[in-house]
Amino acid sequence: MTDQRPFGSGHEGTGPGDKGDGVAATPEAVGPSGAGFSPAGPAGSAGEEGISEADLLPPDESPGEEDPLEVLARQRDEYREALVRLQADFENYKKRVRAQQADQNERAAAALVERILPVLDTADLALAHGGGEDVKQVASALYSALEREGLERIDPVGGSFDPTHHDAVAHEPGEVAGGGQEVAEVLRAGYRWKGRVLRAAMVKVRG
Repeated sequence: MTDQRPFGSGHEGTGPGDKGDGVAATPEAVGPSGAGFSPAGPAGSAGEEGISEADLLPPDESPGEEDPLEVLARQRDEYREALVRLQADFENYKKRVRAQQADQNERAAAALVERILPVLDTADLALAHGGGEDVKQVASALYSALEREGLERIDPVGGSFDPTHHDAVAHEPGEVAGGGQEVAEVLRAGYRWKGRVLRAAMVKVRG
């Protein structure tokens, strides 16, 4: 029996895998309510949540950037402070070096004078044993030259005994006012060099 369905009833054009009449709608084209739906959401809403505050500021007001003039001013102040400290340290160093040099010169001069003291002792012995006028003049000239440089003779006959300036090597009995001790005789003269005891006087003490 011949099929009596009208031509164009919806069966033509269906191929393998077609189910039902007409064209089936895809899930992407049909939303929850049947209307068109896009996963991207409404137009113009994409990426709005990713905009930061820095993107909204003008380029010259972005956080983390400093004014170049302020940077240069800060560096200038740091270099100036470092230079002032360096200059102060250098001045202190020069003062310390000068003081050390002066102290070394004083010590060297004192050591030289100390080596000359035996010459003065020899002159004193010569004068004590009747040395002539020539010996007296030479000894006086030598002592005067050293005295101008800072040498001072310690000759405390009749004065009170001072253990910081006198070296007692002999003692004789006697009464001294106040019950102390006094220098009865100087056996060898002592000397000070610029206020510092270079050699204590060798003395005999009474009392």
